[in-house]
Amino acid sequence: MGKEQQMAHSIIEKLGGASNIQTLMHCMTRIRVNLHDPSKADLAGLKDVDGVLGVVEDDTLQIIVGPGIVNRVTLAMSEETGMNIHSVEDETNPMDLEQMARMNKDAINKKNATPFKQFLRKIASIFIPLIPAIVASGLIAGITNVAIRMGADPESAFIQMLGLIGWGVFSYLAVFVGINTAKEFGGTPALGGAAGILIINPGLANITLFGDPLVAGRGGLIGVMLAAVFIAFLEKRIRKFVHPSIDIIVTPTLALLITGFATLFVLQPVGGFLSDLITKGLLNLIDIGGIFSGLILAGTFLPLVVTGLHQGLTPVHMELINTIGDDPLLPILAMGGAGQVGAAFAIYFKTKNQRLRKVIKGGLPVGMLGIGEPLIFGVTLPLGRPFLTACLGAAVGGAFQAFYEVATIAIGVSGIPLVFLVNPNEMVLYLVGLVIAYVFGFLFTWTFGFKESMAKDI
Repeated sequence: MGKEQQMAHSIIEKLGGASNIQTLMHCMTRIRVNLHDPSKADLAGLKDVDGVLGVVEDDTLQIIVGPGIVNRVTLAMSEETGMNIHSVEDETNPMDLEQMARMNKDAINKKNATPFKQFLRKIASIFIPLIPAIVASGLIAGITNVAIRMGADPESAFIQMLGLIGWGVFSYLAVFVGINTAKEFGGTPALGGAAGILIINPGLANITLFGDPLVAGRGGLIGVMLAAVFIAFLEKRIRKFVHPSIDIIVTPTLALLITGFATLFVLQPVGGFLSDLITKGLLNLIDIGGIFSGLILAGTFLPLVVTGLHQGLTPVHMELINTIGDDPLLPILAMGGAGQVGAAFAIYFKTKNQRLRKVIKGGLPVGMLGIGEPLIFGVTLPLGRPFLTACLGAAVGGAFQAFYEVATIAIGVSGIPLVFLVNPNEMVLYLVGLVIAYVFGFLFTWTFGFKESMAKDI
């Protein structure tokens, strides 16, 4: 039995067996499961499984194992249990009424399940499936930009092909966001994609309303989400009054037609207003607050990562790039992961706990590459105080990035790889800020953030 298969078998065993697993899925770093009976799971034993970096109890039970390996372990679990890797909304594997009732009850009883938090989770769920494509495209676009700055001919076929590969997803991101938004709000994904096209269609420039031509892209991804939510809502309402025999023709046609006019007259302008409000507000905050703004934003970012709500900031990053051409917020927030890296190094050199050192050794490489969850959930958060000192280190790095107004041309993973997305003349500044966050995360943790007695329960 291979390493991944053994790990999958142990996880299944600690979850109460295959029969206790209701749904199986994964994101970039976590295996996510819903259980028939959560009381049957041995969470303490689950944390002790070799390779498991942490466990998060939320709407779904989340088992943190790190990027790359998460795909292989989830696949091994799927093969052992015979279950498909799917979303809880997957209609090909419907739940019976008892299962659905239990899931709804568990969701309602979650102590932090406030409407605002649930709304942000929905926003996060729209973008989480897009992250691999966004990260890959962003890195390719960034590398292309660096190559041009270093003297590569921008008119050469090879550079043009790289640009096509790198920027393609960003050009049509509205369609993907529309599809995922409609799906998340109970509509037909393809209609959501059509709603996204309404926002970015270049043909808008040929239409004049109230004396002014329409602008393609006005409202950005916020406008796309508004249009996709509206078409999903409309589709469900229209379907109630349409006979099943003509539903496939009448419902989507009416939904798209009404949404089209609603988007052009209302939703796109509203999306544009909200987009300006968010982006200009953030820019003013960073510009006026300077170092202080960077310190607060970077120092308070990690708690968002703990809840997973940081994914809800993706449309904000995209709107900044869409509006002003770059994103000064991402380098500041990226310091959160850098503070974790510095804190982890301090703990590694200070502790004698071999299991803790092993977890840190596994989490540090991916942490430096911008995936901070293994270090957060496997090291600093369980220890307590190091999580706070990591935030302090992040705050110092964020203040540096804000002072020098470092910005990225696209979004992607943070850490060292983000340097390829930073404006070329600011790359060195970004790396200096990264090192500053490492150093201060290390110093704060070494000085007063960790003592050996904290590691006894790890």
